[in-house]
Amino acid sequence: MNASKRTLLGILTPSSNTALEPLTSAMVACVPGVSAHFSRFTVTQISLEQQALGQFDDSKILAAARLLADAHVDVIGWSGTAAGWLGFEHDRKLCRRIEDTTGIPATTSVLALNEIMDRTERREFGLVSPYLDEVQTRIIANYTREGYRCVAESHLDISVNFDFSEVDEDTLSRQVREVAAHGPQAIATYCTNLRSAQLVAQWEAELGVPVYDTTATVVWKMLRMSGHDTTKITGWGRLFQEAN
Repeated sequence: MNASKRTLLGILTPSSNTALEPLTSAMVACVPGVSAHFSRFTVTQISLEQQALGQFDDSKILAAARLLADAHVDVIGWSGTAAGWLGFEHDRKLCRRIEDTTGIPATTSVLALNEIMDRTERREFGLVSPYLDEVQTRIIANYTREGYRCVAESHLDISVNFDFSEVDEDTLSRQVREVAAHGPQAIATYCTNLRSAQLVAQWEAELGVPVYDTTATVVWKMLRMSGHDTTKITGWGRLFQEAN
């Protein structure tokens, strides 16, 4: 990679999210010449109600992607987990449409997470989220259909997207420890509005199990797509060293 060339990462962001931007910027600060740039579209509630599902209509996301294209970003990443309950094909189709519309390669948190689990051969996982019971159940069902196995889960039954960022570190640590007690091969912290990515290294040291945070997974993939060595990112979890 030419050290003198800037790499601009374009991040699609839920409008009510306050966690992923500072966390993403802190991660990419570990790699010289890389910066993150954000474009929002409306997301305020997570549920299986039609109004909430309609927030992820491709047209709204594509409008935000076009704004990122104005900044000549090198890659576009959807830092969100909606494909967990909408189905993984939703994100595959979204990436194709972003690429067709902007000419810029695209990826997502969920597709990156799944790739990491495949690369590391850790397909039996624990699931930690803030979501409603119905959403969590749908996520687990979609992973089961794709050949993954959720061995333990913890969720908080929250639907307001802004409120996810208000979940405190003690609650998150309790959830992760509860899931870890069931012996998963990996744990996924599954929501990009959780203030969790900065805790991953601490959890991994304590529990001896890799933790894949969905704010971090899309950063991992975007760096790889733009030709960067992810092992330069330290302190944010084993995935940056192991999933290569």
